[in-house]
Amino acid sequence: MIYDLTDLLDLHIHTRPDVQPRMLDDIQAATAAKTAGMRAILIKSHVVPTAGRACIAERTVGGVRVFGALVLNQEVGGFNPAAVETAIRMGAKVIWMPTRSAKNMHRRAGRRGGLTVFRRDGSIAPIIHQILQLIREANIVLATGHLSAAESVALVSLANAAGLRKIVVTHPEAEFIRMPTSTQAELAAHGVYFERCFVDTLPSMDCATSVEEISAQIRALGCRSTVLSTDLGQPGNPEPIEGLSSYLASLATTGFTQSEIFQMAGENPAFLMDL
Repeated sequence: MIYDLTDLLDLHIHTRPDVQPRMLDDIQAATAAKTAGMRAILIKSHVVPTAGRACIAERTVGGVRVFGALVLNQEVGGFNPAAVETAIRMGAKVIWMPTRSAKNMHRRAGRRGGLTVFRRDGSIAPIIHQILQLIREANIVLATGHLSAAESVALVSLANAAGLRKIVVTHPEAEFIRMPTSTQAELAAHGVYFERCFVDTLPSMDCATSVEEISAQIRALGCRSTVLSTDLGQPGNPEPIEGLSSYLASLATTGFTQSEIFQMAGENPAFLMDL
């Protein structure tokens, strides 16, 4: 299935160089997006900041915006305000909470340790407040990463109180999060966005979520609160352009109009990127 990607965005693509295999480098990903007529992509790494790489890719390819981000995993010092401040100064547009270093992920893998926003008494650690202030001042995106649903709810509440206006819950339907629709509805009432990723529908994922299930989630929460991304780049999965086209075509078969899809894959992510 083919869907026209003109003027659309994908804010979640994994590229190389990386510590694990990726099918495309930054330049190849940007070139493919430009060829497809896309407006912008964002490259993500679990281990290093990507804003500098994004700048080089954008200048090299031209004709397409390329954005970078920072994931607060152990490789960058975890909850590290200095890393956040530096990434912002380099042009990062998204600060993700921990992904692979999250306590939620360690627990599900049967490992001890991992990063959590909670202190032992259940309150949110003061250093998180510092990081949220930096994100608010820069007016960029806070994304929840692979935190548990309970952590994400607490973090979003704090972020709202701190004045953040660009908050994204990262793939809430992923098997290691499974945020209830009722909880999502509570957060959506406060202007939160939900990033729903194509990768979570693929057979390569444990407990894959069907496109029909994602469609139902979107209908329950609304297109206004939805951002569609791929989270692709892994060998063995479709290339990001192919994946996004297939994803949108599949959603169209469940009843979403062209206008609705453009809102979720064009307008909403463009707002988050200040385009």
